[in-house]
Amino acid sequence: MQVDDEWRRWIAENLLLDSDPASILQAMLSQGIAEADACRELDAARRSPYLAGGDRLRARLKKRNWPLDIQRKLNRLDARMRQVPKRHRLDGQAFFDDFYVLNRPVVITGMLDDWPALSTWGVDYFRRRFADRQVEVQFGRSQDANYEINQPHLRRSMPFGEYLDLIAAGGQSNDFYMTANNSSSNRQALAELWQDIGGLPAYLDGQRDSGFLWFGPKGTRTPFHHDLTNNFMAQLAGRKRIKLVPAVELGQMYNDLHCYTPVDGGAIDYERFPRMRDAQILEVILEPGEILFLPVGCWHYVEGLDVSITMSFTNFRWDNDFASAYDSYHGV
Repeated sequence: MQVDDEWRRWIAENLLLDSDPASILQAMLSQGIAEADACRELDAARRSPYLAGGDRLRARLKKRNWPLDIQRKLNRLDARMRQVPKRHRLDGQAFFDDFYVLNRPVVITGMLDDWPALSTWGVDYFRRRFADRQVEVQFGRSQDANYEINQPHLRRSMPFGEYLDLIAAGGQSNDFYMTANNSSSNRQALAELWQDIGGLPAYLDGQRDSGFLWFGPKGTRTPFHHDLTNNFMAQLAGRKRIKLVPAVELGQMYNDLHCYTPVDGGAIDYERFPRMRDAQILEVILEPGEILFLPVGCWHYVEGLDVSITMSFTNFRWDNDFASAYDSYHGV
């Protein structure tokens, strides 16, 4: 095997991560690279002024990481950060002061009690009103290990009644799921549904057609990722299990592509991802009628424990523009 530029990038990356040169050498030999070639490339990389420049940049990034490590330590000293609190009918100003600007999650109860959706939405209600509508869903997710990253290729249109039949058949599945990624199509197809939800004026800006619909069977999964905005999850039917990791834990999350990580939130492999042992993981079971505030940058994994219906919202009363300052990282 020849040492190409991809191997050279791999050597440089591992040297900058302080990997033992001997282990780098052994990895190259195990892949069939001749020892003389491997030694020559490793030595060239260690002597390279380009790598020295990268090392200087790494030192600056380490200094930038220091404030994150300070906040990580303080989070562990703060008893309020050891679990996600619940607040009943939380006042808007208290929400802003205690959670929104502090980038802390909270479950809010009692604010959805007067929503018609909370008492009516479900398979039977949807079938009576919308069975003949053409909707868009994510389909074939179980055949694609990167189903969330590749979601644009998994969109399928079908009669809503056909989708409802799949859900009503019961069982556990992550193969099909109506998600926020389908909302541009489904907001038009199911426009009347938005009349069944309230405006949450204590927190949101009053746009009546805002919100994203999530509807799927027991067993749906959304892999660990972070959003580029603050987010509300309003649970209207069924339960969801959510694992959350604060944004300051970025260094533990093996972020390898944009806002994603290869870490499986449903079964974390601590041997493959040892830094996850030191990550602060919080867990919430979100019940119908509850709202979860997901702070911007907070990593979250979501699993449907039942047939589940959720609305998510990003149209807060306060500044929620964090995406314009974000340069997505597409690691290679």
